[in-house]
Amino acid sequence: MPDAVASLRALAELPGVPDRIAAAREACERLRWHEALRRRIPEASAESRVRGAQASAALEGATVPLDLVRDVMRGAAQWPLEPDPVERVARGVVQATAESEHVRSLVATAPLQALARLHVAAASGLVDDSRLGRPRVEGETCDELVDLGPAPSAAALRARLDGLVELLAAGSRGAQVPALVVAAVVHAEVATARPFVRGNAVVARAMERAVVQALGLDPTGVAVIEAGHAAQGGPAYLGALAAYGTGTREGVALWLEHCAAAVVAGAEQGEQVCDAVRAGRLT
Repeated sequence: MPDAVASLRALAELPGVPDRIAAAREACERLRWHEALRRRIPEASAESRVRGAQASAALEGATVPLDLVRDVMRGAAQWPLEPDPVERVARGVVQATAESEHVRSLVATAPLQALARLHVAAASGLVDDSRLGRPRVEGETCDELVDLGPAPSAAALRARLDGLVELLAAGSRGAQVPALVVAAVVHAEVATARPFVRGNAVVARAMERAVVQALGLDPTGVAVIEAGHAAQGGPAYLGALAAYGTGTREGVALWLEHCAAAVVAGAEQGEQVCDAVRAGRLT
């Protein structure tokens, strides 16, 4: 674990990154002190998950109305009995984003369990039940995120997952590692390692949301970080992930800066959520 802590601290000191980390932390602190969060955190965090799910679905190419996502997540509507391909993807994203609220207590102590639960939520109905909630095994491949290059083999994947467990253990509050760096690296590791046959980017974004909450950067869960990623555009998101995948200092710094910008934009949208909650504008 000391090596993991040192590695994370080194990433936090890459050129250009410290200022971005500080900006993200300040944006989340402003959000935390919003007047609406004195008494209405559950309402605001629920709306954040609604907007986060819609944005995450859009990054998967599944554009759905915000009102529909909101109604589904609050139980006022259901997906069609025979959803079309877009609706199936959106349904998985909505389920994974909702599940992020329930796995945040697991991300530091049982991260593989958290990943499994998020994948069951994200990929139900998209893959065979036998492939839900478990990493790929020998002979199974992943055709997602092809711009990042071929997915690691099952043998290499096991080592990557072991590293992810160590990473999250090192990123606990006592390690004094910026939560943004931990969340960003977790996001990128899940997306680039692609532990599942399908649904990896959805799980990665839901995991990032849970880690940001669990490590205290956005403890209320009101920042809409998925919208921050989407606001920069799908090509920029994939390009930043590909840069991380190179393993170079410059590539990793680019990804960390991208994630910091997503947190800043997500916190700003979180403030808009709070304004809407306080004004009673949510339907």
